[in-house]
Amino acid sequence: MYLPAFALMHRQHGLISHRQLAALGLVRGEIERLVRSGRLVRVRRGVYADGEAWEAAEPYRARPLLRVRAAAISLRAPSYVFSHDSSSIALGMGAPSPTTALVHISRHKVHGDAERAGIKHHRAPFREQDASDVEGLRMLGPARTALDMAREHGRAPGLAACDAALRGGVTREQMTRVLDEMSCWPGSTIMRWCIEHADPGAESYLESQGRELVLELGIGRPRTQLGLGDGRREVWIDFHVGRQMFEVDGLGKYPDDPVQARAALRREKDRQDFISGFKVGVARITAYDCGPGRAAALARLRREHDETCRLFGTAIDDLAPFILAPERRRLA
Repeated sequence: MYLPAFALMHRQHGLISHRQLAALGLVRGEIERLVRSGRLVRVRRGVYADGEAWEAAEPYRARPLLRVRAAAISLRAPSYVFSHDSSSIALGMGAPSPTTALVHISRHKVHGDAERAGIKHHRAPFREQDASDVEGLRMLGPARTALDMAREHGRAPGLAACDAALRGGVTREQMTRVLDEMSCWPGSTIMRWCIEHADPGAESYLESQGRELVLELGIGRPRTQLGLGDGRREVWIDFHVGRQMFEVDGLGKYPDDPVQARAALRREKDRQDFISGFKVGVARITAYDCGPGRAAALARLRREHDETCRLFGTAIDDLAPFILAPERRRLA
């Protein structure tokens, strides 16, 4: 490939358009050969990425952000900002399917929501003060993005986005003010619910999803990050309702290496035995439980909660000597 093309791609985060390649003298056949050889990767119609850079890019934020940048190169729409999944991923707030998410933009004037060439256009007015620069891209900020995610995807992704917004320093009052400007929009009930139940103590997207699952049980409001210690050992539990503790298991917990995986399982078993020793129930939630296995998980979690109540009751007053101050979590 010509040296000028590499220089141009370097200035454009490893991206280049078909128009720019043609301006440098590359004909269609040469471009197609570069794609077949893997030196170029077609990110979207008319925009390519350096093959090595694309392969090295982390799949859950870096690659989606490259798709957003590729859209910015090709977009001709007037007065738009990146929003919804695109701004949520860029801001580190997560999305239901970041590896396959469409690029989302919001515009003041468009004939209804429409998907065109992998970009979803939303007719969603916004205030200029709600937009900001994120790594050179104009995007809606975390408060508005959190509510857009609730409107677009429903309770669990909306709750996860609102949790992340609170963790990032947005206040509940700020989200409520944004909601007041969207009060007549579709999804206002879900947005209000997500604001009300958001909790900055949720430390991951999956923890937020697990908490939304437990909220559907109607057994009480989960409390995040309960610390228990006996003077020798300390553990922090993802969230609990009364004496029912809930632990969320992500894919990264168990390594691929069999020896390391067995060691991780032993540590997890030891941890669960320690928690159970306080005469509480321990229920586990996986990503599958929050998705395809939701109905079965709700039934199981209800049985486990009922059994915990039967065996140990609901109050945790007797655990007061063992409950750790929240400040210890921040220092850990």
